[in-house]
Amino acid sequence: MKKHVTVVGAIQIGFSIIGLICAMVVFFALNFAKGQVGGDETARTVLLFLSVSIPLLIGFLSALGLVGGIGLMSYKPWARYLVMVVSALGCLNIPFGTIKGVYALWVLLQDETIKLFNNQ
Repeated sequence: MKKHVTVVGAIQIGFSIIGLICAMVVFFALNFAKGQVGGDETARTVLLFLSVSIPLLIGFLSALGLVGGIGLMSYKPWARYLVMVVSALGCLNIPFGTIKGVYALWVLLQDETIKLFNNQ
């Protein structure tokens, strides 16, 4: 199971880095769109709200995943719980988040994995 835990940690770190990059892209794209709407205050207000809230949500979940993945690679008991929560939330991201989340939950809920983290 050690190999599976390492794979889950590496996948979590990789997806989290991609998520942080996506958060920046969404932030810049929505700010660019905000500049293109002209004088329509309603559109500017909506785009302002979206350009802040969506990247913050993506960035926060990605940062949690990055911290959890790094902790998982060093077999920290708290990281197992954190990655389980992030993976469960990631299951909503169909199809890749679902595949990643189900695999991570399967690995982290095995009896052998629980014993591995309890002995650390």
